[in-house]
Amino acid sequence: MITHGTTHRSLRGLRATLRRLAHQWQLPAELRARLTLSVSTVAAEELNAGRIVTLHVAPEPAPDGRPPQLAVRLRAPLAPPGVPAPRDLPLPAEQLPGAVTLWRLPAQAYAPMAESSVGQLELLEEELRSAVERADALAAEQDRLTRELNETNSGVLALYVQLEERDEQLRRAHGRTLRELEDALRPPPVRIEGLEMAVHYAPADTHAPTGGDLYDWFRLPDGSVHITVVDALGHGVTSTRSALNVTHAVRTLALEGHPLDSIVARTDEILLPFDGELMSTVLLVRIDPGSGRLSVANGSHPPPLLVRADGATKLVEVRGRGIGYPLAGSDAVRHEHLGPGDLLVLYTDGLTESRRDPIEGEARLAAAASRLRRLPIAEFPGAVAAELHTRILHSDDTLALAVRRTMPTPGGTP
Repeated sequence: MITHGTTHRSLRGLRATLRRLAHQWQLPAELRARLTLSVSTVAAEELNAGRIVTLHVAPEPAPDGRPPQLAVRLRAPLAPPGVPAPRDLPLPAEQLPGAVTLWRLPAQAYAPMAESSVGQLELLEEELRSAVERADALAAEQDRLTRELNETNSGVLALYVQLEERDEQLRRAHGRTLRELEDALRPPPVRIEGLEMAVHYAPADTHAPTGGDLYDWFRLPDGSVHITVVDALGHGVTSTRSALNVTHAVRTLALEGHPLDSIVARTDEILLPFDGELMSTVLLVRIDPGSGRLSVANGSHPPPLLVRADGATKLVEVRGRGIGYPLAGSDAVRHEHLGPGDLLVLYTDGLTESRRDPIEGEARLAAAASRLRRLPIAEFPGAVAAELHTRILHSDDTLALAVRRTMPTPGGTP
């Protein structure tokens, strides 16, 4: 086994010896350059201070039948504070006792090549070429990775745009479907001489336009018009189902001839056994088109607003408790008279509580309805909602329904 042990007093001599030995042991130029730079880094301060270092190069058998290794040991008595730790050198090393730094390198053979006439300049040029080739290879690899990354980013961006477009298409389709469902759940105005009707509905979320604010209006066998306004607790399809159950139950009871003051309580008795979580306010209104007689029953719902033809306003208030509330029912039935040109405005709390103050909301509603009372009936509910919602602090489903008496029916009392 051939070993080399040399003592050095200058950095230049150490580098020259190390390059020559590394070349003889057939180390690749890049590995040789890293080894030379690492050994020089460890030995520089000792040599610059005039002290000596010892270099020992010898092959060592590797365990488990692996290729042999070349062990390069440098003994430098001092460990200057500025020298990197062995693992942080350009070619990582091990620190051994006795101020010895050890590098283990793969060796091509146990015996080195015969010493050649290759000089230090040629060895340096070979290392430089190797470094340039390595740098070029890394630059080419970086260019390739950059192109691939750009292509990937372009593909991801295109996919993202496609997904956004698809998501928007799905949202629009979902919204159209739900609006069609809402339209199917909201009956058109009753066409009857002496009355004209219109309704405005706006969901809290335009992408989920179903909600718990529903209404129903139909003509009873005696010729009067029945109107139901419901505001079921919650949002979305679940609250729509609850509200729909209430309107259907009320319609059935009204057509069966149940007294107006009993319908809220009876609806609660019918529905609560099937849906113990149901909570809903209910407003019931009867209008006789011929006489203008107006009857109101209420279960915890905001009171209707009566707007006279001359602009005077009043709330038609009735105490009561809604579906799912304790002791559900209307405490009484309130009677008023709807004269020619008078308007009745029915609504849910989303219209008057957009600023979280229902008293202020009712006052603003009365002022807006009085000012806008001469608008065509089809425009009136939407115009009132737009004026009350100029500033929204609390978004909610909104329903505004208007009925105007246009003329007395022949034979009736105006």
